[in-house]
Amino acid sequence: MIEARLRLQRRDFVLDVDLRLPGRGVTALFGPSGCGKTTLLRALAGLERAPGRVALHGDVWQDDGAAGARWVPPHQRPLGYVIQEAALFPHLDVADNLRFGARRSAAPLALEPVIALLGIGGLMQRSPATLSGGERQRVAIARALATGPRLLLMDEPLAALDAARKAEILPYLERLQAELALPIVYVTHAMDEVARLADHLVLLDAGRVLAAGPLADLLARPDLPLQRADDAGTVVAAEVAEHDTAYGLSRVVFDGGALWVGGTSSPVGRQVRARVLARDVSVTLQPPQDTSILNVLPAVLETLHADHSTVLLALRVGPTRLLARITRRSCDTLALRPGLALFAQVKGVALM
Repeated sequence: MIEARLRLQRRDFVLDVDLRLPGRGVTALFGPSGCGKTTLLRALAGLERAPGRVALHGDVWQDDGAAGARWVPPHQRPLGYVIQEAALFPHLDVADNLRFGARRSAAPLALEPVIALLGIGGLMQRSPATLSGGERQRVAIARALATGPRLLLMDEPLAALDAARKAEILPYLERLQAELALPIVYVTHAMDEVARLADHLVLLDAGRVLAAGPLADLLARPDLPLQRADDAGTVVAAEVAEHDTAYGLSRVVFDGGALWVGGTSSPVGRQVRARVLARDVSVTLQPPQDTSILNVLPAVLETLHADHSTVLLALRVGPTRLLARITRRSCDTLALRPGLALFAQVKGVALM
């Protein structure tokens, strides 16, 4: 477990957090620019001196309590830190950049598994100047892992990449999440990265924690500010059940129902994430007839959250929650109210 109880007062900003984060998997720090994401990450690393307490699995790195102060300087904390720019040494080839990372650690990680994990075996003799942006970031991550960290901190590692390079590196980040036991704290402003990579979410605003918890739980909460965004939606844990190659479709099942999605190369039985955006879900009071929408799910309306022109509906499909955004006029026409049984029509589903 990661403990972070920190307060940093600046002239126009206060970071004030009290967090207990999982000791494995990816925790995403998410929120608007200037909300304190990077400041919190730097404070975990010891690069910002924010009074309070930081501990990893009971190993105290900082404690400013009355019982006696403790401060472990950044270079003595067993962590890796990856920023937007790869910051590789230009005069060293890839292999020597990795060896540099290993040499600065008292307990370095074996390089061969790291190289294989990030698919950089063919880059060892290359100069950083000859690498693509995605390749540079993979090498930078490998160098951070070569130190044998117990915690990996990542500050918007994809922000400097274009869409093609971002798509190139995301599968490698998923492999890190799946294959490494160490916790990762990941700063981003991109919800698609959160939905694809994170297990746990911390929502920050003006230096304070608005909400923290499992990703699926927070994305399904209609009362949080992130649901006002155009890409608001839920992430559903699912399993590939079958492929319909004739129509280029796959069916995934989840706790409460099933969804047809665009054909996936994932084999039957593979665990996947299905992202369902609120704007792609509509509702009807009667089972639809002769509709082009493949996914129609019996649901119960839990809550309604209205703004000036739209209403965000929280729907329960078995134990799974989906969100739907409709107009206030449609809501009034259908006389929607909590507890009403209806049907959710899911137009689009993205597998992450």
